[in-house]
Order: sequence, then C-alpha cells, then structure tokens
Amino acid sequence: MALTKNCITEKIQEKFGFKKNKSFELTETLLEIIKSTLENGEDVLVSGFGKFCVQRKAERKGRNPATGGNMMLPARRIVSFKCSNRLRAKINGKR
Repeated sequence: MALTKNCITEKIQEKFGFKKNKSFELTETLLEIIKSTLENGEDVLVSGFGKFCVQRKAERKGRNPATGGNMMLPARRIVSFKCSNRLRAKINGKR
C-alpha cells in the first residue's frame, strides 16, 4: 500500500495533535515548497532521508509504438531520488 497525502496528514495529526485542516495545510505547504524548489531546477536534500535531483535529458531519437515511425523526443527535465546511506541501511534491516 502506498503512503498517500491523506495518510501523511493523519499521521501528523496523531503525532502532534493538530486539527485535521492544520495537518493538511502543513502537508500541502511542505509539498509546495519541494515542488517549487524542483521547478526552479534546484535539488532538495533531506538529511537522513535522501536527495531529490533535477536532471536534464537531451533530445533523442524515439519510436512511436502505434505507427512504428521514428520521431525525435524533445529535451526535458526529470526528477530522480537518491536515498541516504542511513535510509538504505534501515530498508535493508541494518541499524
């Protein structure tokens, strides 16, 4: 099961005793800060968790699977995630 925004809001509400709308506002604000930072091309580093990195992909050749015809895929930016060593150790059961 995936962790949703609603689950995060509920966990904040339980942990800190905030009202639901305050917890939702806090979750939304944090996500908006992360999104706007990535949109500006900057990386987001969360110590002990990992780093969201904006990477550039160059224009490249592609193929339309429906028609089989060749096409050029435009240059674009993508977001990748590199987890921290501490998180990797927790995931793998090492402390």
